Amino acid sequence: MYLKHIELNINSKSNLKKINTNAILVLQNGKILRGFGLGYQGTATGEVCFNTSITGYQEIISDPSYAEQIINFTFPHIGNVGTNKEDHESDQIWTKGVILNTEITDPSNYRSLNHLDKWLMKNKIVGITGIDTRNLTNFIRDKGAPKGTISYNKKNVFNTKKLIKATKNWSGLKNLDLAKKVTTKKNYIWQDFKTWKKGQGYLKNKKKLFHVVAIDYGIKKNILRYFSDFNCKVTVVSCKTSAEKILGLKPNGIFLSNGPGDPAATGRYAIPIVKELIKNNLPIFGICLGHQILGLALGAKTKKMNLGHRGANHPVKNLSKGQVEITSQNHGFEIIQKNLPKKIKVTHKSLFDDSIEGIKLDSKPVFSVQYHPEANPGPQDSIYLFEQFVRSMKFNAKKKRS
Repeated sequence: MYLKHIELNINSKSNLKKINTNAILVLQNGKILRGFGLGYQGTATGEVCFNTSITGYQEIISDPSYAEQIINFTFPHIGNVGTNKEDHESDQIWTKGVILNTEITDPSNYRSLNHLDKWLMKNKIVGITGIDTRNLTNFIRDKGAPKGTISYNKKNVFNTKKLIKATKNWSGLKNLDLAKKVTTKKNYIWQDFKTWKKGQGYLKNKKKLFHVVAIDYGIKKNILRYFSDFNCKVTVVSCKTSAEKILGLKPNGIFLSNGPGDPAATGRYAIPIVKELIKNNLPIFGICLGHQILGLALGAKTKKMNLGHRGANHPVKNLSKGQVEITSQNHGFEIIQKNLPKKIKVTHKSLFDDSIEGIKLDSKPVFSVQYHPEANPGPQDSIYLFEQFVRSMKFNAKKKRS
């Protein structure tokens, strides 16, 4: 059935009682937006953020970094290519909810196996459509990312006072350690699948030139696939695995993964582990939350951003090369530039807001970036970072043999 799009002004006091809506979005300031439900029928509370990507909604929703967040998609045609079994970034979906502008059309893509609405329902993700997502995005830009609650009830019965109270009482992402929630419960060896290729799908890597131990703070599968592209064996370990156990696996390099939550909260146990690993002079590569935790381990501080960076078109300047990379990003925290320890060299900066996007140690093969070089979805301008990490492992291995 065709559902007519409703133009909703975020500042409007109208509750649209005359329209037969069956879902509601409540913000922490008491604003109420009504629309049509999709996905799982229920209620979900989280931080409302926006993502500007025009492709890859299945990868975005299945990214563990979105734990405890509700994604407001600015692109109106979400769902148009359906869903499949190959584009999951994790085995469990941690996103709390999705906000769409327009109803989901019937999918048109040769890879599609399921309608997005059914996929959301299966994964128990609450959604709402018929919302003016660009207006909501402007509100977030002006006021910062708010706490919010989506409730979907086909009977269109809502206790708005209760929903507003639940929204206000939710803790928010600040001081929240979510890595321990999304991390693997059991250490495992990656299955060696490479990145997807048209006509081939996921081929397996048959060469194991280097051994990478990846600390899982909420790792994306496409990161693991890129390591397979570069002939690496990858052992994935829980975020609380001790440095002693990690080093006992005899890795050629350590990877600090992406993930959700406040890096300072995760750092209570992660920082001592990373500090110990740095002492052993192994190559270390961090992405997103891993970048922030590395910064904390090196003496920097982090803070929550007003908006965060979420999209597949963010320009970043590589300061050493003087080149601009278009990047994929998803983060709500950043390393503070003020009083940055002298041993940390800033390698990349955002051209949107001049925030730190990359750091390294001059004295050791240790570096990290805030954005996602594996870019799933997004551009692939930054794949060279995986090559850089592999070269550092190769150089380090030669140095040990000599």
